[in-house]
Amino acid sequence: MNEQNGIASADPSALPLFAPTPPEPRPGRVRSQFSMLPGTNGHEPTSLPRHTGGYPVTANGAGVPGVRRRTAIEHQGIDWALVASFRSQASDQLSAAIGADRGRLDRAGQEELGRSIILELLQSEAAENLTAGRDSWSLADQDVLAEAIFDSLFGLGRLQPLVDDEEIENIEITGCDQVLLEYSDGTLRPGPAVAETDEELIDFLGFLASRSEVNARPFSEAQPRLHMRLDGGARLAATAWVTPRPAVVIRRHRLREVTLAELAGLGLLSDVAVSFLRAAVRAKKSIVVAGPQGAGKTTLVRGLCAELDPWERIGTFETEYELHLHELPDKHRRVVAWESRPGSGEVGINGRQAGEITLDDLLIDSFRFNLSRQIVGEVRGREVLAMIKAMQSGAGSISTTHAADASGAIRKLITCAMEAGPQVTESYATRAIAEHIDLVVQLQLETMPMGDGTARRSRWVSEIIAVSPGEREKGYATTQVFRPSYGRPAVAGVLPDEYRALERLGFDLRGYLAEGRLHEDAT
Repeated sequence: MNEQNGIASADPSALPLFAPTPPEPRPGRVRSQFSMLPGTNGHEPTSLPRHTGGYPVTANGAGVPGVRRRTAIEHQGIDWALVASFRSQASDQLSAAIGADRGRLDRAGQEELGRSIILELLQSEAAENLTAGRDSWSLADQDVLAEAIFDSLFGLGRLQPLVDDEEIENIEITGCDQVLLEYSDGTLRPGPAVAETDEELIDFLGFLASRSEVNARPFSEAQPRLHMRLDGGARLAATAWVTPRPAVVIRRHRLREVTLAELAGLGLLSDVAVSFLRAAVRAKKSIVVAGPQGAGKTTLVRGLCAELDPWERIGTFETEYELHLHELPDKHRRVVAWESRPGSGEVGINGRQAGEITLDDLLIDSFRFNLSRQIVGEVRGREVLAMIKAMQSGAGSISTTHAADASGAIRKLITCAMEAGPQVTESYATRAIAEHIDLVVQLQLETMPMGDGTARRSRWVSEIIAVSPGEREKGYATTQVFRPSYGRPAVAGVLPDEYRALERLGFDLRGYLAEGRLHEDAT
């Protein structure tokens, strides 16, 4: 792997060629045209579809509803050495064919040219097999092989089947051959190797980071951390050189369009809690969703945002796009979506790298964009102070942060605000947060081993607290509006008087009081 300007690059003959910028979704075909290779039925194919025979998928992961998508498990028998050989030949031919016209050939044209080259290579190989009397490929083998070669040129290579599998929610990789898959039902199972060696995995990640035309990120020994979004909305985090083996986590967000009621149906929270949070959003209460990594914070924020008026003007602020509210025009008609950007090169006298745009910068810029609400993907540092300033001009902010419990989330936000500099004292940070954050919704994540050697993860809202200014010693007060009930969603607790007014906005106050009495009697 070569390095230039701190960004990893790779030999095009060994890695995919072009950045996977999202194209317009194109319909796939159900039946593979590779079934018409020489040696099968004598007809020649005219194009190379992706994921044919299964759930046809375009380069950005969109497919044709109603047709089954081939799962990651069905890709485990691929001969990756054969794929690498075809990919190398196709890469060489593609580079030579494009030549000086590369700048004028758009992505769709590059893909079509790549399809024709792959098709010719497979035709030639099939004809040689037929002439030599060797066994010809089955239709399924042709489908999978063609798909794998295409993915290696234009997609995520051996990661592509895992990212495309609708049943897989998260992918954890430690080294090239230690892969753990989390499925949509919470089950954890081992997955197939994603590279032959750790070095091959690092090279691919470096190339993947540098090739994107819209989201390029550095990844090298000088900058061993990588955070980026993938086509289709998945988020990738990787690190190498500072860990014994390269580590990668890919998080897929299955539930793009989700409501609080739907999350209640999945067991995340109770119907009474749904009515309370729905009314709180409508009343423009500022809400922080807290919890451990992977607990479902982003999904819950989507559910909260689904309760917003479609005509309300909102801004989203994220390190990598995950909320994707700007891609739901029917639900959110007035959205400005901001994404931070890491810098590159040496650190300047201001302590920042050239080109760096932080969430703090974006939040300050947003003050001139006529926003009524700010939705912050994750508060992890000094940007909380800018968010508080935004709250002073418009209520109803929604954000997330990592914390073990709801009270811990408040303490963390105070610490984050103090990172803005010595001018922000603890008393000022505490007062600002207590005055401008109304509710903290805490999520719980639990992993239980199963008897068959796998494990299963469960998630639920464990508590909801109301925050208000408190006595001078502590600076804030909290009330458990919904209190923990081990192993199940939080139940009714103590309701501050001012929240009774939420009944006019849909809060099921009678149901809340009845639930509280029921659990008091039970204890």
